[in-house]
Amino acid sequence: MSLDYTTLDTLRTHHPAWRLLRSEHAPLVAGFLHRVFVAPNVRVMAAADLAEVLEDELYALRLQLGEGAFPRSALDYLNDWAAPDKGWLRKFYRPGTDEAQFDLTPATEKAIAWLVQLSERQFVGTESRLLTLFDLLKQMSEGSEADPARRIAELQRKRAGIDAEIARVQAGDVPLLDDTALKDRFQQFMQGARELLSDFREVEYNFRQLDRRVRERIALWEGSKGALLEEIMGERDAIGDSDQGKSFRAFWDFLLSSHRQEELTALLDRVLALPAVAELNPDTRTRRVHYDWMEAGEHTQRTVAQLSQQLRRFLDDQAWLENRRIMDILRGIESKALALRETAPAGVVMEMAEPRADIELAMERPLFTPALKPVIADLAVQAGDGDIDPAVLFEQVVVDKARLTRHIRHALQERAQITLSELVATQALQQGLAELVAYLQLGSETFSSVVDEDSVEPIRWQALAADGQEVTRCARLPRVIFMR
Repeated sequence: MSLDYTTLDTLRTHHPAWRLLRSEHAPLVAGFLHRVFVAPNVRVMAAADLAEVLEDELYALRLQLGEGAFPRSALDYLNDWAAPDKGWLRKFYRPGTDEAQFDLTPATEKAIAWLVQLSERQFVGTESRLLTLFDLLKQMSEGSEADPARRIAELQRKRAGIDAEIARVQAGDVPLLDDTALKDRFQQFMQGARELLSDFREVEYNFRQLDRRVRERIALWEGSKGALLEEIMGERDAIGDSDQGKSFRAFWDFLLSSHRQEELTALLDRVLALPAVAELNPDTRTRRVHYDWMEAGEHTQRTVAQLSQQLRRFLDDQAWLENRRIMDILRGIESKALALRETAPAGVVMEMAEPRADIELAMERPLFTPALKPVIADLAVQAGDGDIDPAVLFEQVVVDKARLTRHIRHALQERAQITLSELVATQALQQGLAELVAYLQLGSETFSSVVDEDSVEPIRWQALAADGQEVTRCARLPRVIFMR
């Protein structure tokens, strides 16, 4: 973008972020929205809850600045911030509810992020950013290399470097990052994590703008249904195949991997336990930042689902209107036929090219002839003399995974997530350890699940001992959470 006078003057007048920075209430707006939306990663808040929090904020400011400060009510301020001439908040209504909801706009989050960068930082690291830029250049260079020989040479060079590093570690030379390097890289990670959450809000905003354009086009369309659907789906495919759409899809597939989630959790726990990182006093939400990414990504997926629902409603309405139009045409034909029933038309009405029917009797059809005749060998069946105990066939343990799957889906219909111990408490294990292993297998293959290594839960079930008496078995394993 060219930063000439005309462009900057237009941005100063129309861009919501610049209008926020110019506003006389900018400290109240930026500070309150940062504390309520950005810091806790809240995506949507009901109007009543947000007004109550803002009312407490205004009361504290009036005690500090005087009764004349901020004389309007909290709800008036929220509606004013969501007005089109400001655009700092987005006010909307969820389907099926009449309660207003508020969400932060991407422009407001950009302004707040810029204000956060104005504060003086105790430590400014440059090494990690330089290494990141260098790694990006290497990835682009190596990823665009089409010569197999050069790519093999580069891979062999990397392997030689890894072998040399393994040899140094085996010899006792273990290089470690000092405290400065650890702080530098941790700050770079935190900055990237915050920017990623902001990018999610902007991606969701772009899809929401597409949904608005689709609704406006449906309301004003006067042509055929096929032409409208072709135009809408063409634009939807263009966004999904764009650079932003492909990047979001790759990120979402990477984040949904249970293996990647466990790896991120383990890495965060290990890094946050380092003394150098603990000196920086990181936010407590840093430990679950990848769950914040998943929550933000779900909002984007819901926006796409709303677009699909709008198209489906349009198709249903159009099908009903077209069926009604067809019935009107048929009734018109019937009324005209009844009016002309007593008046026979003059001349030739219809000519047939061959006025006879082709009759084919059932007995004229040829019978079926098999293409290959089977050859049956004349062999005598001999009884075996092996001594096999057939009771072994009835001792096999088969776990009904379909029953366990139905139990998990039924539990997730009422709750967003449920632990394995709660599933076993509502429906006891019938086949002991084999059924418990089947639950764990379903958690990694069929359902989305998270393993909390810090919490250990005992799972008990009844079993028969060797002497035939009923005993209680117990297995202790980390908490397994099944998610919707």
